[in-house]
Amino acid sequence: MKGTIIVIAVFAAGCIAGWSGLADLSRLGKLGEEAPMYILYMLIFFVGISMGRQNLKNIFRSVHPGMFLLPVMTVAGSLVFSAAVSLLLARWNVVECLAVGSGMGYYSLSSVLISQYCELPLGAQVAAELGTIALLSNIFRELFTLVAAPLLSRYFGPFATIASAGATAMDVCLPVILRTSGSNVLPAAILSGFLTDFSVPFLVSFFCSFV
Repeated sequence: MKGTIIVIAVFAAGCIAGWSGLADLSRLGKLGEEAPMYILYMLIFFVGISMGRQNLKNIFRSVHPGMFLLPVMTVAGSLVFSAAVSLLLARWNVVECLAVGSGMGYYSLSSVLISQYCELPLGAQVAAELGTIALLSNIFRELFTLVAAPLLSRYFGPFATIASAGATAMDVCLPVILRTSGSNVLPAAILSGFLTDFSVPFLVSFFCSFV
């Protein structure tokens, strides 16, 4: 929870810095435009280091074929829900909502990709708005999982918290998942989080191509 609050605070500080002109990346030219993507590459690199520090060999030895249904259904359920939400929104169509839902809780990656991929068809301002929506909606997904994990595990089973966490099942939400659903779900959480995480750049870029 503390980490998520820090993320929100840093995001708010960035918004204020950009709005006030204190951090005008356009002054740096091409380097400023590409800076978010370079930072994102570094973030992905450190995520890889974090995963590599775990005993992945023993974890994946515990994986059985049925576990692959969990990330598949997590992705499918997220997309179905995102499409359904679009019916309630007049501003954003189904493809744009699917792009946001494709973030699967990976707020840093999805928001940057959407902002960049949608800039040409939607314009910089609208693309930034959609990227911000992606950031906030995926942060809220993580927050919901952290807060509601005990109820999800109790009423919907031990795998419900993993599905709710999406891509964060293998990192931020993993401690609360293990605490509420038991340590025996660790292989499923790592597998689902990894595959869901891996799907994000492909799904986001796919749906953004139809915007």
